[in-house]
Amino acid sequence: MKIDIHTHILPATWPDLRERYGYGGFVRLEHHKPCCARMMMDNKFFREIQDNCWDPVVRMHECSQHKVGVQVLSTVPVMFNYWAKPEHTYDLSKLLNDHIAGVVADYPDRFIGLGTVPMQDTDLAIKELERCVKELGMPGIQIGTNVNGCNLDEPKLFPIFEAAQDLGAAIFVHPWDMLGKDRTSKYWMPWLVGMPAETTVAICSMIFGGIFERLPKLRVAFAHGGGSFPSTIGRIAHGFEVRPDLCAIDNNVNPREYLGKFYFDSLVHDPMMLEYLVNLVGADKIALGTDYPFPLGELEPGKLIESMPYDLATIERMLSGTALEWLNLKKEQFVKRPSIKSASSLAE
Repeated sequence: MKIDIHTHILPATWPDLRERYGYGGFVRLEHHKPCCARMMMDNKFFREIQDNCWDPVVRMHECSQHKVGVQVLSTVPVMFNYWAKPEHTYDLSKLLNDHIAGVVADYPDRFIGLGTVPMQDTDLAIKELERCVKELGMPGIQIGTNVNGCNLDEPKLFPIFEAAQDLGAAIFVHPWDMLGKDRTSKYWMPWLVGMPAETTVAICSMIFGGIFERLPKLRVAFAHGGGSFPSTIGRIAHGFEVRPDLCAIDNNVNPREYLGKFYFDSLVHDPMMLEYLVNLVGADKIALGTDYPFPLGELEPGKLIESMPYDLATIERMLSGTALEWLNLKKEQFVKRPSIKSASSLAE
């Protein structure tokens, strides 16, 4: 069984947000030919997507080709819109969350939904988090690595994390609005270099800020194998030891003590890096994640994990067991999913 914790989805259509809210900067879809659409920010091109980004039947067909039984759905990070007026991000969050919940309701054996919330407004974020969990039945939410330039240790964000722990909600942290954009605009470096650095800042902020210390039951997973954090933990821990006056301001626990206290997806693109990550935190903290349906993700879901010389139990743990633990779900909920043949028939 394969459960992919890192996949993105959009509605096929949504209202004109400039018209709805009275100002621009939001994404709209321009369906310019069959099975393809352009993501446009006002009149600026952002990304070309295909129907596997919005059509659950196409997704099931493609998943079945790689024997992916379940996808965990979350919005595309550019849709976070933390920069917008809080009431408008809240409204859009509800629209996106209702769409994801609808897909899950239609195909409950094949999809799990993560919500999005207006992180720039603590009260509205908690309100929508509660709705996601209590009304929509979602096991958690996806958030960005920063909120309008504020790191995740920002005091106003702590009540959101506290509410997530109280609700038993999982959190998936995905990089967005990458730092250093003024120096990395060329060569696709925001995605190649900025994303790993952005995730590292998020992890360090939560560690040094004492989030994991104060909320030991909070279940957090970080995208892209934790970015560059795993490969720089030695430097991070050494800095903590030699300059506690600068690092141990809000939490005096060595960062190494938190290894194994949170989760990573497996999207590292390199067998040596996956082996290192397994040795660093254990297979029980690594879950299959592909960044489907985007090209920078793993194009054959699970191929890297299955290529490793691990025993079956270890491989199964990373392909599904860790995901179930992080989401606090049971495997039995998905054993009656449609067969490969039935999903293919639906796609036809």
